[in-house]
Amino acid sequence: MSRRVLTIALVLSVLLLASGCTNKKVNNPIANVDSKQPDKVLFDRAMDAMKHNRFDVCRLSLQTLINTYPDSEYIARAKLAIADSWYAEGGSASLEQAEIEYKDFITFFPNVPEAAEAQLKIANIHYQQMEKPDRDYTHALRAEGEYRQLIQQFPDSKLVPEAKEKLREVQEDIAEREYEIGRFYYLRQSYPAAIARLRSLVDRYPLYSRADEALYLLGQSYEGEVNMLRARPNCVSFNEPRNCMFETVKSRMMEPFTKGATDAYSRILTRYPVMNRADDAKARLAALHQPIPKATKLAIAQNKAEEESRRPEGTFSKLMRNFEKHPDVAETAHMGEPTLVDPTPVSASDVVRQATSAVLAPAAGGSGTQSVSVETVGKGTPPASQPVPHSEETPAPGQAAPPATSADANELKPNVGASDANELKPNVPADNSQALPPPQQVNEIAAAQSVSGQNSTASTNGQNPAAGSAGNQSDDQDTGEASSKHKKKKGIHKLVPF
Repeated sequence: MSRRVLTIALVLSVLLLASGCTNKKVNNPIANVDSKQPDKVLFDRAMDAMKHNRFDVCRLSLQTLINTYPDSEYIARAKLAIADSWYAEGGSASLEQAEIEYKDFITFFPNVPEAAEAQLKIANIHYQQMEKPDRDYTHALRAEGEYRQLIQQFPDSKLVPEAKEKLREVQEDIAEREYEIGRFYYLRQSYPAAIARLRSLVDRYPLYSRADEALYLLGQSYEGEVNMLRARPNCVSFNEPRNCMFETVKSRMMEPFTKGATDAYSRILTRYPVMNRADDAKARLAALHQPIPKATKLAIAQNKAEEESRRPEGTFSKLMRNFEKHPDVAETAHMGEPTLVDPTPVSASDVVRQATSAVLAPAAGGSGTQSVSVETVGKGTPPASQPVPHSEETPAPGQAAPPATSADANELKPNVGASDANELKPNVPADNSQALPPPQQVNEIAAAQSVSGQNSTASTNGQNPAAGSAGNQSDDQDTGEASSKHKKKKGIHKLVPF
């Protein structure tokens, strides 16, 4: 019995010894080190630390891997994981650092499949920080540019559909902002600015949920310009007030605005025939006596599919949107190709220049009978061939004015024909003693009188300032002293430097 027990104990001890020798590697504190590469161990530790939100430990392990094993096959994944750790940590500073790391990764590894993923996350960083249309739109513009870069740089990536979906949402937010600005200008009757904004909007974002409303407002802005031109009084002669306009010039300026309104209303019927403003566009075209186009079946089917792809939010969701920072993009179309290249923007000066060129076109082509003259304003200093005018040259009362030279006649007069020379001249009385001096001389006389205190004397004596000046000039001529010479002031007038 004792031998049997001893035998069993010996067998058990041998088995325990054998099992201890077999599990020697398992009991090692750094298990499987000899069967795995050390760079892989560092990478696994970093991934485990990121999974438990220990981002500092994760980045420290990954940076150790990059510095210690520069030729490791995990270098690319380690650099991408560092950027992912900043991205997962969140916060403005962390997201900014993540964008820098992602761009470095794309720079060093542009051909790996993960480069498209890094570009998508860069765009998502700005997408997450987008604000409502009436606030700062910097992140919206940055997100639009980053999504476009992903689609154009990595067209074969499987992430392109997701990038297009996000790009449509970003463009919906930017288009809403442009529409509100254009509507603001329209309500304040700044029609050129409204036309510029709305035209750029409909050309740049055709998938906008309120594109028909923007086109209708564009047509109304064009009609507003037409109505403002029509309300201006007609000129009969060149002596009319400045706000008047000749009928021929007015009709030529109204032509491009009428055409712009017609194009805007027609585009609603041909591109957005199933939207709300289609009937209003037909009514405006009929009022303008313009042909009403018909939409094709393909355009009707396309517009109907776009409208059905929109998923409007409920009342409660719209109420909760008021307390959120992110914009409402529920009305975004979930089909169609977003705009990847912006067309040439339109400015308010371009709108005005187009209307002006319509007026100048007949004169430039030579087919019109009227020509536009340009008034040439002379310089302050006369040419070298002419003497400098002095106050002695002004005739005294009762003396005839000196004849005008050809240079004086052409300096401040518009280029008109001989038949129109009498029409542009003011009605000067026959008696030259009542004629007023030139406006420039009158201003100089008034300035001198305001300084020396002669205004009060002239008002009490009932004298004409121009006549008084002429009298002073005649006195100067009698004494042989030029009036342009500054006389020494006495008394309190010494304090006045001019």
